[in-house]
Amino acid sequence: MTRAWTFLCHPREEPSPGDLAVSARGTRVAFADGLEATCMTSGLWNVPLGYGREEIADAVARALRDASYLTLFRRSHVYAHEAAERLIEFTRMPFSRALFATSGGAAIDLTMKLVRHYWGMNGDARRVVVGLRGSYHGLTYGAHALSGDALAHNVYGIDARDVRHVPVDDAGEALTELFRREGGRIAAIAIEPVLGTGAVEVPPEFLAIVERMRAHYGVLVVADEVATGFGRTGHRFASSEWTNVPDALVMSKALTNGTCAASVVAVGERIASAFARHDSLLVHGETQAGTPASCAAILATLDVYESLDADALFAAVSDRLERVIGRLLADERVIRARGRGAFRAIDLAGPDGRHGEGAASGSSRERVLSLVERVRRRGILVHPSPRGLQLMPAAVSEAHDLDGVVPAIVGALDDEAAA
Repeated sequence: MTRAWTFLCHPREEPSPGDLAVSARGTRVAFADGLEATCMTSGLWNVPLGYGREEIADAVARALRDASYLTLFRRSHVYAHEAAERLIEFTRMPFSRALFATSGGAAIDLTMKLVRHYWGMNGDARRVVVGLRGSYHGLTYGAHALSGDALAHNVYGIDARDVRHVPVDDAGEALTELFRREGGRIAAIAIEPVLGTGAVEVPPEFLAIVERMRAHYGVLVVADEVATGFGRTGHRFASSEWTNVPDALVMSKALTNGTCAASVVAVGERIASAFARHDSLLVHGETQAGTPASCAAILATLDVYESLDADALFAAVSDRLERVIGRLLADERVIRARGRGAFRAIDLAGPDGRHGEGAASGSSRERVLSLVERVRRRGILVHPSPRGLQLMPAAVSEAHDLDGVVPAIVGALDDEAAA
């Protein structure tokens, strides 16, 4: 049988025909075997406003009828300019230009080129980009290099010679030492406010060190809010809380409520004015970046977000999720919680009941994936994390949606123990 290749899955782990998703509406996903499950992953952080939004589908359909395809290669169009202006206003931060791409990974690749180009045209050949251990920026070549986990880099020949990684849990010691050694070579540091792998929140004291390095070395700061943006962490954008606005903000996923392949890099005046001053050509472009359909999806998503007051909805969902986390922590098999807002993870004790980091990291990939499936069979969709399970409910998730989380996860752990 001809089948689509399932990403990040061993062939032996690929879903059976009955396990294939067939439709989704609101917060519910239906599968070919008749099972329906409540989604606690927002698709893949993508769908904070619920599946099947007619407003967004209608806007995309109109754009496809009216314009079908227009390019940003050496030309532009009104859809892109309207989406850029509206999105920058939506961020509530003083950005001045928006660059369109097609995915979070592609946007990170674009950003890495952008920051290196910035320093080159200013007569400084800085090329090093710093990422965080445990971060996830995507799996295109540049983003793959910047992602802070071991993701078969050697197999694919990923070039990470101009990338460095530092931990976030050492009060900034490694970052300070890195800048002491290589500060004059560092172009930028890229930060996920909550690390996509494991929902680890970047501590305020680490961010304070970043600001000191920025002031001393002039390094550019990039906020990768592909996963954390659009209210996910309790603020419209987590980086809006930082002492200073980032030089670049990367957005995707919730940008179109998961409907179109789209991403945007918003840049501030420091970067934009340098390119204008030097009249410098950024060599980048993607055929499907900023198409009328994807720009229409962005505009419609922003309309729905604001009409629903999704900021307030996310605050309410985050409160409910906090109570769910508290109930899960009452089970001795759940040893800690991570993250913030509606971006959370729980670490699990080992299957033999052992606690501690060793036990948590000993929760094998196979075990976690098995638990994800057991939870799905009990009617809740969760996401795997290195040490357990992740929960990223949509802003439109109701109380009854979250009510099923604890019995599903505890029941899955019981099923595992009984197996």
